Amino acid sequence: MPPTSSLSELNTASTREPGPKVAESAAIDDAQFVAGLIARARIAQRDYEQWDQQAVDEAVTAAAWAIVAPQRNRALAELAVAATGLGNVADKIAKNRRKTMGLLRDLRGARSVGVIARDPARGLVEIARPVGVVAAITPSTNPGATPANNIINALKGRNAIILAPSPKGQSTLTLLLQFVHAELDRVGAPRDLVQQLPAPVSRGMTRELMQQADVVLATGSRNNVQAAYSSGTPALGVGVGNVVVIVDETADIMAAADRIARSKTFDNATSCSSENSLVIVDSVYDEMLMALTAQRGALLTPEETAQLQAAMFPDGKLSPAVVAKPAAEIARSAGLTRPALQDARFLMVAQTGVGARHPFSGEKLSPVLAVYRAADFAAAAALAQQVLEFEGAGHSVGLQSNLPERAEWLGETLPVCRVIVNQAHCIATGGSYDNALPFSLSMGCGSWGGNSLSDNFNYKHLLNITRVVAPLPPGQVREPTEDELFGAYHRKYQAAAGDE
Repeated sequence: MPPTSSLSELNTASTREPGPKVAESAAIDDAQFVAGLIARARIAQRDYEQWDQQAVDEAVTAAAWAIVAPQRNRALAELAVAATGLGNVADKIAKNRRKTMGLLRDLRGARSVGVIARDPARGLVEIARPVGVVAAITPSTNPGATPANNIINALKGRNAIILAPSPKGQSTLTLLLQFVHAELDRVGAPRDLVQQLPAPVSRGMTRELMQQADVVLATGSRNNVQAAYSSGTPALGVGVGNVVVIVDETADIMAAADRIARSKTFDNATSCSSENSLVIVDSVYDEMLMALTAQRGALLTPEETAQLQAAMFPDGKLSPAVVAKPAAEIARSAGLTRPALQDARFLMVAQTGVGARHPFSGEKLSPVLAVYRAADFAAAAALAQQVLEFEGAGHSVGLQSNLPERAEWLGETLPVCRVIVNQAHCIATGGSYDNALPFSLSMGCGSWGGNSLSDNFNYKHLLNITRVVAPLPPGQVREPTEDELFGAYHRKYQAAAGDE
């Protein structure tokens, strides 16, 4: 899910502005080149559209094995870290495997070809149809796992897909597609079902891809998502993360600290679902900080916090130099030399303010955690809403509590599409074996986040559904009377039957 715009701007090959004639020629070249990719994709997709469910599921399994095979997984993880400088190899291996295995579990037995539902009593039949050619814009934070997820979901719906990677993620995607094509060859699927824009990926080429495809799927910076929605093509974009987790007075403190630490440090916090702020109820604040310290979280002094802020936000925006780096490295880059910081898994900064003048209240994409103190649960919820309205509206909120009714209250109150209860947030929000969310690396944020979807992106979003509708049997056709529909209203408000 999305890194900040400072990290992953819309793909561009050069910062030099070409002259008018050069720009016009480049635009024509981009349009023609992308048209060629699209034409090849359409030929492959029309062939693939004739495949039955069993054959489609074999193609899906083949694409999944391309990244799950242990040697390939390691090669992709090592290249991703080397090329992007983001995250760590061990966690990327775990992420590549877990996200792909979980997705296959979700897709197993799911119907995506032909008739997928029959309702004889209502005379309704639903038929799954492909959307066609998918353009997928993918980020540098997950250059292997996110494209693999997109490819598998597209193939499940008998679609073709063309991927536009971030510049830093280009080499990882190229290697992934080598593995995917080798597996597609095994099952006799056309290689042109899965393509990528070649290096160097330009702004114009990416724009052309979005305009010429049938559907755009954008996971990345805010600029990428906005460009997708502005392309004139139906788009599925996801919003910015800035997860807030509330720890209330009933929480299991030791378990909560363990969950938060595991989530915050996984892959050096590359996930948009990593905790960015903790709001701790006053009565357990000190106890929670002690538990987090036992997890090798280091609370910075006010002076250290100011020094870190200057290093992380030199011009008011998050510096790419600290994104997805280990906590000790971030501390050193800020000139913080206290010995305890060199052994820290994550850094904690005590905060009171929210907004642009308080940059730690925003998404940090690093193992740095803002910590707030709230008088009670109501105050904690109000503060969480402030943070989300500043950045991250629509994404999700976490709750560490033994009062389940509070989770439902947050779901009815806060501008979020997910409330994650008593779980390690970045592991749970994108689907987990122990919760009911679909496995995904792209979380929709609804209208709050400017998105067209509010659930975890999955294969169903890449299906057209045709509905065959037959007339109901005469005995089941019944038109309601006016009194049935308006009688209670008229009696309650004493409305006359002839009122306008």
